[in-house]
Amino acid sequence: MFLRRRFILISLLLLGLLLSGCPKKAVIIPPPEKGPYENPMVRLLEAFSSADSVQARASIRVNTVRSGQEMNFLLNGFVIYQKPDKLRILGYLPIGTGVFDALYLGGEIYILSPLQKKAYTGEISEVEEGFEKAGVKVSTERTEGRDIPTRIRIEVEKKETSVELRLKDTTINSSLPEDSFQWAVPAGVQVIPLTKLLKVKNPG
Repeated sequence: MFLRRRFILISLLLLGLLLSGCPKKAVIIPPPEKGPYENPMVRLLEAFSSADSVQARASIRVNTVRSGQEMNFLLNGFVIYQKPDKLRILGYLPIGTGVFDALYLGGEIYILSPLQKKAYTGEISEVEEGFEKAGVKVSTERTEGRDIPTRIRIEVEKKETSVELRLKDTTINSSLPEDSFQWAVPAGVQVIPLTKLLKVKNPG
């Protein structure tokens, strides 16, 4: 990436020197074509698709901006996957207090925030447009010789938030507990449509 940027800068400099003796003429450069939006859940599931099941501990770093101030949080976590379309990511404080429980199950998404006493639910088809408007993107990294990602980064551009997971102690293709993907809303928790969590306010 560094070499590519350096090559572009040098090319622009040389182009400027070559054109310096020519009459000035307005040049219109068309914007680069934007590729089709990639559903972040599809990207996540594909990252684990080489295995029938995955269990892993995770260290989680959350970066966000609130009222113009940058905030960082470090959490412990756990990731569970089962082919073809079951994925659960849990985040909790070092003392064991749960912070979030995110579950994708056969086209439906559930996100529980115990500290806020709120749960967000919705079908993936209902929030795909919201994902794109909020600028939700997923990127993964693997170490050489491994098919399962060792690092996952989830960005929400319009919310100025990113979540980075580093997976460790990964177990592949082992049997999972029966309740691995069971979902129940605790008493006193408000259930809210997932579309409200992804809603982006229009500027102005």
